[in-house]
Amino acid sequence: MTGFGRGESTANGLQITAEIKTLNSRYLEITVRTPKALQDKEFDIKELLQKEIQRGKVQVSVNLEKGADQKPGLVCNTDRIKAYGAILEQIKFLANIQEPVKVSDLLGFDDIFERKQEDPEEIEQIWNSTRTALSKAAENMNTMRSQEGEELKKELNLQIEGIRELMEEVAVITEKRVPEVRERLQTRIQALIGDETIDRDRLEMEIALIADKMDINEEIIRLRSHLKFFLEALENEQAVGRRLNFLCQEINRELNTIGSKAGDSTIAHLVVMGKEKLEQIREQVQNIE
Repeated sequence: MTGFGRGESTANGLQITAEIKTLNSRYLEITVRTPKALQDKEFDIKELLQKEIQRGKVQVSVNLEKGADQKPGLVCNTDRIKAYGAILEQIKFLANIQEPVKVSDLLGFDDIFERKQEDPEEIEQIWNSTRTALSKAAENMNTMRSQEGEELKKELNLQIEGIRELMEEVAVITEKRVPEVRERLQTRIQALIGDETIDRDRLEMEIALIADKMDINEEIIRLRSHLKFFLEALENEQAVGRRLNFLCQEINRELNTIGSKAGDSTIAHLVVMGKEKLEQIREQVQNIE
């Protein structure tokens, strides 16, 4: 399910901003982008988010900004500066240059500055602030996802109710068909073999077997049960995406069986309409965690 959340945290002149974006996916895929100070915390960040999200493509971005009172993260390499200064003085002497060596001359060497080693205490402060920012971002993201989920729930309820109504029409048609099928079979068989050679007990048994094969009451009952479980799952506060996906498969199975056994054009048309609604449901279920 799509969502976006942003969270911020400040401590000792450090400002951490965390952003979480989620896109639809059947599985959980988390990608993390962090500043250098948090590169070793990627696994910990993923572990935190796995408690909040179970499905979807998740993009996490953490940004670190230091306040104006924070010391720069660079230090001078004094040995290199002295060495470069001596080289410049030697060049000046050999070339008979009278101008003194300037700071700008030294700045032409890009390796006179080094990044100072991170302070373990500062890294711990950054990590604590990052966890706070991530927690806020996850909370805001889940709020957005919940709002989208409520709208999705209404749509799924509507489609499931549509399938249920179609199957009620099928049930009504089925109740009327059994006597008609029995009578039609008797008429056709009598026309083929003649009244003199009919074993009526055998005829009744064969008709009963054929009618039983055409009976779809059991499939309708199972389908009603699957639709009921689907609606109940939508009310569950836990992650139900995989369960709903399974129920879609079972609903599709029963619809296929009803369509193949019924042997009736009206029922076949109603089944097709039901499968169209189910296809819309299956597309939406992929968005549900």
